Amino acid sequence: MNSPQRPKDWLVESIIVTLLCCLPFGLIGIINASSVNSRYDAGDFDGAQRASSEAGKWTKIGFWCGLVPIVLVMLFYGSVIFLALMGLVSG
Repeated sequence: MNSPQRPKDWLVESIIVTLLCCLPFGLIGIINASSVNSRYDAGDFDGAQRASSEAGKWTKIGFWCGLVPIVLVMLFYGSVIFLALMGLVSG
């Protein structure tokens, strides 16, 4: 019997998201990612696919939840610097 292809585990991505973007969602991604390979190796192919889907979902949520505030802060400081250079804000 042929085993289905091993699903993506998202471990590297979820670690990066945890360190750089959003700790809580990244940790959920790590927890799910860490169970993908063990479930697959145990023959629980459906469980491995579900864990992979959950790991991907939480990693992506963590990425966007971390990226949006970073971009907003950069835009805010960029506009303050621009206005200061134009002489519209006194410092």
